[in-house]
Amino acid sequence: MIKVNDKIPAGELQQLTSDGMNNLSTDYLFTDKKVVIFAVPGAFTPTCSEAHLPGYVVNFDKFKAKGVDRVICVSVNDAFVMSAWGKSQNAENILMLGDGDATFTKSLGLDMDTASFGGVRSQRYAMVVDHGVVTHLNVEQPGKFDVSDAESILAVL
Repeated sequence: MIKVNDKIPAGELQQLTSDGMNNLSTDYLFTDKKVVIFAVPGAFTPTCSEAHLPGYVVNFDKFKAKGVDRVICVSVNDAFVMSAWGKSQNAENILMLGDGDATFTKSLGLDMDTASFGGVRSQRYAMVVDHGVVTHLNVEQPGKFDVSDAESILAVL
C-alpha cells in the first residue's frame, strides 16, 4: 500500500466534461500542485452520497484557503457515473474522476474485493499529495467513516 513520502504512481484517470472524455495523467493532476484526493467504494452509495462527498463540497473553500490547488474524488466507476454523481451532489468544484478498471486504485494498493457488491472497488481513504508526494494518508477500516472525511483532512493541512 502507498504510504507517506511515496510518490504517486504514474497512471490515468478519466473525466467526462461537456467537451467529452478526458484521460488525465497523474503527472497533470499532481505535479507542482497541492492536492487532496479522496476515494469512495462507489458513487451513489449511502455513506458516499450522504456524508463523504458532501463534506468536501461544503468545505471546498476551506481547502482552497489552506493552499490546496485541487480536490479530487475517485471511485472505481466509469467517468459517466462519476459525472452524473457530481452533478447530483453540486460538486462542480471537485474533480470527479473515474477509475473504471481500478488500475490506479490497484497501483496504490488500496483496492478491495467486495464480491457480489461490485467486485473490485477502492477502499475508502483520503490523502494529501504535495508536488506528487503523499504527505498524509488516512485509510478507513472496513465499514467505517472516521478518518477520511473533509474535517479530518482539513485538520492536518
